[in-house]
Amino acid sequence: MITLLGCGDVGPIHEPVDRFSTLVKPTLAEADLRFCQVERVYSERGALQVHSGDAHSRVQPGLADIFSQCGFDVASVASNHAMDWGPDALLDTLEVLRARGIQTVGAGRDLAEARRPAILTRDGVRVAFLAYCSVLREGYAAKTNQPGVAPLRVHTYYAPAEYQPGMPPRIVTIPYEEDLAGLVEDVRSVRDQADVVVVSLHWGLHFIPRAIADYQPVVARAAFDAGADLILGHHAHVPKAVGVHDGKVCFYSLSNFIMSAPPAKPERHEIFAKRYGIELDPDYPNLPYGTDSKRSLIARARLSKQGVERVSFLPVLIDRSLRPEVLRSGDPRFDDAVRYMNWASEGYAPAFKVEQDEVRVA
Repeated sequence: MITLLGCGDVGPIHEPVDRFSTLVKPTLAEADLRFCQVERVYSERGALQVHSGDAHSRVQPGLADIFSQCGFDVASVASNHAMDWGPDALLDTLEVLRARGIQTVGAGRDLAEARRPAILTRDGVRVAFLAYCSVLREGYAAKTNQPGVAPLRVHTYYAPAEYQPGMPPRIVTIPYEEDLAGLVEDVRSVRDQADVVVVSLHWGLHFIPRAIADYQPVVARAAFDAGADLILGHHAHVPKAVGVHDGKVCFYSLSNFIMSAPPAKPERHEIFAKRYGIELDPDYPNLPYGTDSKRSLIARARLSKQGVERVSFLPVLIDRSLRPEVLRSGDPRFDDAVRYMNWASEGYAPAFKVEQDEVRVA
């Protein structure tokens, strides 16, 4: 039996990076496997793509030390920022991580490499990881002879919700048929090579608490039906539902883990208020993703050669120094985190059960 810990988005832009992991290192050290999502590119090459608008998504390669300090074994590079600075910066990022002994999934020199699984073995248990992204700008998806990200793109349609003119429309989201078929094919292909298959999905609606796009449960069920055992979701920068589908667990969003960004400009405050209906937290100027973005989770799974034996999560709160702190039972902040996750997961999972310092998913 081994323990897997799955963490959310990682990509601090401020130095020294070694300060961010100080509170969480003891918890990470207890695991046999550690997984995270990479939010930046680590390179001195490339050109900012005109449609990305996110200049701070490229940082100096030395800032990738944060992944070594946390002891991550495997990381998804399938993010919406992976191609912000073009293919050279993406490929440099893969090399920077691999040079640190971290296996990567979800991006590559071509589509075949982007969809290639990473298979890690601990105590005889083989665990396969795959990763995909649903929030890709034009040109970011890997192709047969083009670097990029493993795509799981989504069509968006707007349909009348009722007969009255001017009423808000119903938003319909449907995954690209060919991308979903590719994910299903990848899961089925690796199923016989591993005891456990973990799928990472960079997807969903960012910043808005609780909201789940209707394509997400569709994709989750398709992945599980194909043979996936666990889904680790990212991108939203806020915790989302933990869902249970036919006894298998999907973390729709693990939120931020170790992130920092420049303080928000006035127009960002206005956008967040009008578009997302949320406020930025004045106590967290370098975590400008909303007041709930300091909430986080670490997914914890006990794995064996028979599959996933137990799934839980560790409630995490990011402090004002942007250090993730694992909360403990008996702490009022722990109780608040459990209440929040029960609220966020209503309709997706039964009520959670607290067992010592972790929260069990039925």
